[in-house]
Amino acid sequence: MQFFCLIKNVFTFGQNKIMDFTFDITHKNRILYKTELEQFSLAELNKIPEGFNNNIIWNIGHAIATQQLLVHRLSGVPCTVSDEFINTYKKGTKPEREITQAEIDEIARLLFSTIDQTKEAYQAGEFKQFNEYTLSTTNGILKTVENAIEFNNYHEGLHLGCILAMKKCL
Repeated sequence: MQFFCLIKNVFTFGQNKIMDFTFDITHKNRILYKTELEQFSLAELNKIPEGFNNNIIWNIGHAIATQQLLVHRLSGVPCTVSDEFINTYKKGTKPEREITQAEIDEIARLLFSTIDQTKEAYQAGEFKQFNEYTLSTTNGILKTVENAIEFNNYHEGLHLGCILAMKKCL
């Protein structure tokens, strides 16, 4: 029995190290998002460049909302952002109005607080269940919360690419 406990502890330690790396990637991507927030004016963040159907601030809000939906909601763990926030930035939405400076400041705060809260919840073992989800972008299936956290990094990278493309059009 001791042997099996040892094996489980080694596996758990290894899994935690992998997830530490994964969370670190998310954190670094969020730093890049924050850099974009800080380099543009309120008008530039709200501007929808020609050829696009959204703007820089929508892409950043969308990344936050999607992370909450993929990781928290699919796990049955309460989201750390409001339903109003999610409904504003979830898949299938687009900017309906200009975002205020106060809202941008809130998004800047949420960039890191949401990831920190998710990491703490993950380390505390709060993600006990997961509802499988088929991704519309790749047709892949998220089967675990770890899959969702890892896919989220890919998703956030796509939206960082959109932001970089928009920068050239401002």
